[in-house]
Amino acid sequence: MSKVFSTSLRCRLPALLFLFQGAVLVIFALFVTYDEHTDAASQPAEADPSANQVYAIFPLFQDIQLMLLVGLGLLLAFMKGYGVSAVACNFLLANFSTQWALVVQGFVHYGQHGRVHLGLYNILTAEFAAVTVLISAGAILGRTSPIQLLLMSLCEIPLYVACEWLIVSYFQAVDVGGTITLHVFACYFGLGTSIALYRPGLQLGHPMETPSYISDLLSLVGTMFLWVFWPSFVAVLAHQGDAQHRAVLHTWLTLSASALTSFATSSLLEKKGKLNLCHLQNATLAGGVAIGAVADMVISPAGAFALGIVSSLACILGFKYMSPFLATRVRLQDQCGIHNLHGLPGIIGAVGGIVAILLVPDEAYGPRLHQVFPQRGLLPWNITLEASLAGENVGGSATQQALHQAAGLGVSILVSLVGGYFTGLVLKLPFLAQPPDQVCFDDALYFKIQESTENSSAEQARGDLLVPLKDKA
Repeated sequence: MSKVFSTSLRCRLPALLFLFQGAVLVIFALFVTYDEHTDAASQPAEADPSANQVYAIFPLFQDIQLMLLVGLGLLLAFMKGYGVSAVACNFLLANFSTQWALVVQGFVHYGQHGRVHLGLYNILTAEFAAVTVLISAGAILGRTSPIQLLLMSLCEIPLYVACEWLIVSYFQAVDVGGTITLHVFACYFGLGTSIALYRPGLQLGHPMETPSYISDLLSLVGTMFLWVFWPSFVAVLAHQGDAQHRAVLHTWLTLSASALTSFATSSLLEKKGKLNLCHLQNATLAGGVAIGAVADMVISPAGAFALGIVSSLACILGFKYMSPFLATRVRLQDQCGIHNLHGLPGIIGAVGGIVAILLVPDEAYGPRLHQVFPQRGLLPWNITLEASLAGENVGGSATQQALHQAAGLGVSILVSLVGGYFTGLVLKLPFLAQPPDQVCFDDALYFKIQESTENSSAEQARGDLLVPLKDKA
């Protein structure tokens, strides 16, 4: 059993949030201004309002908002006594992480002459960064306090921004939907944190960790929200036109293939052919994770379909066989199974991208190769006469691009796993209101919960557990 410290959030949580908001306000006041799409004074008189970036981004931006706050929040609400905490902490983390990412990304990517030029695009990329925190939190859900989760965000966002720069700018890997830079990174960061926060007292499970009829239903509804809006998430950063069109098409195909494969495989593996809701809540989304690395590539509809089938199979087999092995032999507690939904499909998608790059000829992209592979886009019809006469390097080969993809995958796993482990060591500090083993996965520890009369016995049981904690607080 873990050592018991005070779990009261009073003073600690308000102090952290007010201090953070004050710092962000000062930074915005001193260093943040409008970008060219939001600054009224910089608009020419003859500018066409309909050409503003907001009309291209905002519809997809709304979809992503629904994914993060409603879809992912409900997906995490699968434990019978931790639904309120899962949804509320997801809401808290999403806003906190997005604000922090706006600051970090602003100075790293968008700062010009000491000023950050802010527009809707910045918020969109900041939400991508926030998703990494929301996914990573799934590995330690219910075993940590809100303060620990916020501290994890403070550590993870800068590391994500640095790792993304390494993968995209230095190694020049292509990953339009965030399979390598986002899903793989988030998964192994969360697992690294979970390794550092391992609890022997929870190795055999916890009574409050199990789902109920209502919690399973809410989680399944969350899955459907994510399923519907996932194509927007993958395609929003793709080059507008045929590349973005392919990204939407491929994502729907992989998701649909994952859905049917999940139903079939779950029925095949479970006793009497009964469907396992855990499989349906997760594996139906596995194709969406995998497709991000290849979404805008010319992989053919059949390739997208196959990727959805393989990633769904890997996810279900991971829940069935790998999760128990990791929990018992590797001492790795993965509360939401993020390794099965984000790690395994993410690696499959990255490998699929390498295969697609090596097998699909450049001619399949026509004159738009540079839109998908910026470093390889200078085919004969794109080469300027000056560059040709000067003998400049006008683009890498497919083999070089494949090596860049593999390097990006390796960097993402290594940096996130090591960074997550050291973050987990920081989260073990005793003053961060970490819940003791006996009251993990319980909404009543950090939230005022209105209990119905039928749940009076459960309230009494909670009271018996919380009395010593209230005395310490």
